[in-house]
Amino acid sequence: MFFVALPLCLGIALASGAPLYAGIMTGVIGGIITSFISGSQLSVSGPAAGLTTIVSASILAWGDYRIFILSVVIAGLVQVIMGLLRFGGVAYYFPSSVIKGMLAAIGILLISKQIPLALGYDQPDFWRSGFPSLVADKNFLGNLTNFNHHIRRGVVVITLFSLGILLMAKIPFIKKKLKIIPPPLLVVLAGILLNEFYHFTMPDLALNPTQLVAIPDNLFAQIQFPDFSKLFSNFKIWEDGIIIGILASLETLLCVEAVDKLDPSHRVTPVNRELIAQGIGNMTCGLVGALPMTAVIVRGAANVDAGARTKLSSVTHGIFLLVSVLTIPFLMNRIPYASLSAILLMTGYNLSKPKMFRNMFSMGLKQFLPFIFTIVVILSTDLLIGVSIGLFVSMYFIIQSNFKAEFIIEKTMQHITEVYYIRLHSTVTFLNKRKLREALDKIPQYSVLTIDGTDSHFIDYDVLEIISEFDSKAHDRHIEVHLKGIEKVNVQAIH
Repeated sequence: MFFVALPLCLGIALASGAPLYAGIMTGVIGGIITSFISGSQLSVSGPAAGLTTIVSASILAWGDYRIFILSVVIAGLVQVIMGLLRFGGVAYYFPSSVIKGMLAAIGILLISKQIPLALGYDQPDFWRSGFPSLVADKNFLGNLTNFNHHIRRGVVVITLFSLGILLMAKIPFIKKKLKIIPPPLLVVLAGILLNEFYHFTMPDLALNPTQLVAIPDNLFAQIQFPDFSKLFSNFKIWEDGIIIGILASLETLLCVEAVDKLDPSHRVTPVNRELIAQGIGNMTCGLVGALPMTAVIVRGAANVDAGARTKLSSVTHGIFLLVSVLTIPFLMNRIPYASLSAILLMTGYNLSKPKMFRNMFSMGLKQFLPFIFTIVVILSTDLLIGVSIGLFVSMYFIIQSNFKAEFIIEKTMQHITEVYYIRLHSTVTFLNKRKLREALDKIPQYSVLTIDGTDSHFIDYDVLEIISEFDSKAHDRHIEVHLKGIEKVNVQAIH
């Protein structure tokens, strides 16, 4: 677990725009503190790729890391409150199409952020200046030559070599051979050796110091603490904290559910206790300047594959992370950013595989539209708005289904009289008011209407009001009305 977590902690800190030590500290706290409190035996907590978007945006917006980590403390407090209020089942209220859309959008954003680092691009803004200038006009070859001056070939080689290792590690035969050495660790070691090889044989390809990890020798001297003087100065701090707390809780609950399914002993994690454990962990992270944490499916699955049986494996991996930054920072500082970028590029691809888009499309528009709307809006705005829009689209299809399912109308003829029969279904809500009123307005004069509610377990008061109002005025239109299993309400008293 230590070998899997080390490059991921560094890579996610890099993707979030946070100090690299912050990712390591989150892994330490997630392993030692959160695992100890948690009721899950196999899940592993640490910095999560799913939070990189909102974390990087928040850090950038504040411009002061001490204010950001104040929102992490608030996020932890939110999670503790959610756990105490027994909100552990909240994940079940999010449609899977929206959750998959959120993860796919995060994957796309993760890939886009890592491309400049994977190329060794030395200009400040790849997507606003570098890439547009490359495809700006018809002089593509000239633009390509100019673009080539801003990338470093040594970085590109390390990136491609690292991606090759990660892709080959998915081949079943090679995967069995690499069971002892996790592919992310192999990528990091290969990146270090390649850069050392450059120094001795091709100095022109050697990486600049700015393209290597920089962990301070004295970690604890670099730790930043939250600025509590700003706690009530700006509501945006609380807003960020609440959003991080909710998203971290959602990702954690989905993760522990997935890891429980992998558990050979079929144990079930107490979800409310997990929220409290995560909340205490995130409050601790905020207090010592670390990134927010969640339970992470990649680490949980790796933990199960490695043969873990209890939470001791997660606690021990946290101890190893702490020892590594205290004793061998000089070795960690030889890791190229390109190696970490390759790991995150593959992580982003796994979150947003083309196969997922095909599968969602094959399920029909009711699944595909919330999925694709969530992705597009997250990429255009932010995570919270995207998830909210995805939920609204899902709710639209639910409401549409209710409109179709709450009653049926049958028409027959008895001699020359038209006879209408409306059967209400088991649950009739206010959502169907408009359609029911339209159906009643179409009943012609000199006809017979029966409204049957004997199969209904619940009829909304608004619907009863419409039926009672129609019944009271039916005589004027010469319509004979029969109500079965429906309690009339006093319309006159209302008006």
